[in-house]
Amino acid sequence: MALDNKKLAVDYCGLKLDSPIVLLSGCVGFGEEYTRIKGFSNRDVGAICLKGTTLEARLGNEPHRLAETYSGMLNSIGLQNPGARVVVDDYLPMLDFDETRFIANVSGSTVDEYEEVTRIFDDSPIDAMEINISCPNVKEGGVTFGNDPEMSARVVAACRRATKKPLITKLSPNQTDIAENARRCIEAGTDGFAVINTLMGMSIDIEARRPVIGNNQGGLSGPAIKPIALLKVHQVYQECKAHDIPIIGQGGICNANDALEFIIAGASAVGVGTALFYEPLICKEINAGIVEYLEKHDLGNISDLVGTLELNN
Repeated sequence: MALDNKKLAVDYCGLKLDSPIVLLSGCVGFGEEYTRIKGFSNRDVGAICLKGTTLEARLGNEPHRLAETYSGMLNSIGLQNPGARVVVDDYLPMLDFDETRFIANVSGSTVDEYEEVTRIFDDSPIDAMEINISCPNVKEGGVTFGNDPEMSARVVAACRRATKKPLITKLSPNQTDIAENARRCIEAGTDGFAVINTLMGMSIDIEARRPVIGNNQGGLSGPAIKPIALLKVHQVYQECKAHDIPIIGQGGICNANDALEFIIAGASAVGVGTALFYEPLICKEINAGIVEYLEKHDLGNISDLVGTLELNN
């Protein structure tokens, strides 16, 4: 079945995407790795989010860094990356910006670092930047930026000063009130959201009586978190719709039905990550399934479906 790009086309933060699918940060390296898979084309996705990048190079956490769980996966990579300047100078020139959009993932341990990494990517061909606020603030006791609305807003405001390119704030589910955090980030200048990041979890080796993950805990992704992610997208959408702020809905999307649920809940685009590890070509199937649904319900474009959820009385 040939895909109808007009039905799949998305305007996300002013970026024209040929598909609502965004490949998530950490799952496809710095973009060039995934192109090695036979049968994959960047034209099957609307955008690719690059691996989390800090100002200086990082080796990441001690192994083990991954652990399979029921209906999901734990990861604790620790932001292993070569540093922002190396990514801009050595990695971005290898990417074909005519095929799809590329989004940098900005990470840091201080507000100043977020701002500087954003400034480096601003002077590059990158299309947009995702702010990974699920990082510990080393200057304030290691509290995660994304779990405190005030600190989240400070990071967004700093990044906003450093660029006019679209900023997408990646919200953590590990907080008390995700909608309030979204409101503060909107006030600080974010252009969009990615909802949600992973939930924190643990796996234990019962023979060693030690955590499987070298860092003791890791981020849980995959189908297990989908119901939580759907609720968070719905909650954030209540803050976003009045301001026309788009959402990338993500968390356990494995097929077209999953993607459609997120769109109905309020997402303008959908993120695919963990599913790529066991079905690298899943994006073709998701695109085809979305088109089939739109045709069945006589909908001209995916935007006609965004936020159409009707709650029970």
